[in-house]
Amino acid sequence: MSSACHEFSRYAAEYGSRNVIQRHVADKLITSTSDQPSRILDLGCGNGTLFSLIDWEIERFVGVDFSDSMLSHHPVSPNVELILGDFNNPALFERLGGEHFDRIYSASALQWAEDLDRVIESLASLNTPMSLAIFTAGTFKTLHECAEVTPLLRSSDEVMAIAEKHLDARFEVLHYTLEFDSVREMFRYIKRSGVSGGRRVLDFAQTKRLMETYPLNYLEFEVVFITTSAH
Repeated sequence: MSSACHEFSRYAAEYGSRNVIQRHVADKLITSTSDQPSRILDLGCGNGTLFSLIDWEIERFVGVDFSDSMLSHHPVSPNVELILGDFNNPALFERLGGEHFDRIYSASALQWAEDLDRVIESLASLNTPMSLAIFTAGTFKTLHECAEVTPLLRSSDEVMAIAEKHLDARFEVLHYTLEFDSVREMFRYIKRSGVSGGRRVLDFAQTKRLMETYPLNYLEFEVVFITTSAH
């Protein structure tokens, strides 16, 4: 099990109360959908944040996540199928290729693709309209600058360049901030929210120093929204 899976699984029961930004992102994906797709694939579905925001009748919903613990908190119903799977594994797309979907969603998951180029290419092969949201290196921007560490995520330009190779898409880059009462609370959020994907952003000494010197009372987030339409 990867470290990202461990982090999401460990805090799965608390995740719903902590994924404030992720919920905003999922809500934008849903409210920006011009039609009302009946057959939906949610890649990186987690505990069902996106599913819970759908306010129209659907025929079939397939949710994929690599954390069994997260899936155990996802709503279930006769028209919902949950798949324990990893988009880094090409076999997942071979399985999904046999299905028809009206739209593919992915909110706040694809930033952890080991090979985003290959994953986007695999998604493109499904020939399905998509609404994707990918966190970028602009997330925790000031934190990284103050700590003098390299961001874990790809830049927004890199994400869009990769997507443009395989998709005829519209792009939108949005920034969010999330305020905290204290720096300690902020670091607790980073650890437990899943935004860090289980990767250790800072070591103990860096964290201690940063807690004393971090100049803001908020964290920054940057998200690339990628939308494609039916061919």
